[in-house]
Amino acid sequence: MKILVCISHVPDTTSKINFTDGDTKFDTNGVQFVINPNDEFGLTRAMWFKEKQGASVDVVNVGGPETEPTLRKALAIGADSAIRVNTEATDGFYVAKQLAHVIQDGGYDLVIAGRESIDYNGGMVPGMIAGLTGANFVNTCIGLEVDGDLATAVREIDGGKETSTAKLPLIVGGQKGLVEESDLRIPNMRGIMMARKKPLTVVEPIDAGQETKSVKFQKPEPKGAVTLVDAENVDQLVSLLHNEAKVI
Repeated sequence: MKILVCISHVPDTTSKINFTDGDTKFDTNGVQFVINPNDEFGLTRAMWFKEKQGASVDVVNVGGPETEPTLRKALAIGADSAIRVNTEATDGFYVAKQLAHVIQDGGYDLVIAGRESIDYNGGMVPGMIAGLTGANFVNTCIGLEVDGDLATAVREIDGGKETSTAKLPLIVGGQKGLVEESDLRIPNMRGIMMARKKPLTVVEPIDAGQETKSVKFQKPEPKGAVTLVDAENVDQLVSLLHNEAKVI
């Protein structure tokens, strides 16, 4: 079985986020980048298939040279090889087109992607890949077994879980639950040394137009912040509560 795991290069959740150029660009200064958590669950499950069933595992990322340390970490965890599509990941459909091309060119049986990345939280790429490749698709996946060319997947639905079967090739949108958090792997020294010798192939992007563009970013209000409108109504609210308390 040939497996491809899609890896997003995302800011660590503890990073302080800022924007530059009039809030039109993300400021990467001082930001630590990591493997997208949803992708990490998928990578760990792929490693299980490698160890138990002899599967081969590749990882792929759409991004510039700055994303290669994240790919090298995936190689240190145990992936066999890495592919970097040499273009900026700015639009979900554009990214899906690049990944679909890699998938079709590589003849993969199983593709595991995180159901969404923690930076843009678009939640669209896995489904778009399935649509572009014509493969079966299971989203919000929290359990996955493969026997021959048949996969059994468990996914979250409103109020419960759903178990379904599908033939390979299959695209999976994975998340927490695909493996236990305690099963996530930290690269050891041997893995890090071996990762340096594993192939990391850089491919140029296909010609694909971008459907959307980020015009401006805005940070959410600080937790507990009171807006001007709220502040003007505080005295009135206190008075109403005080008078109602007297009536009672």
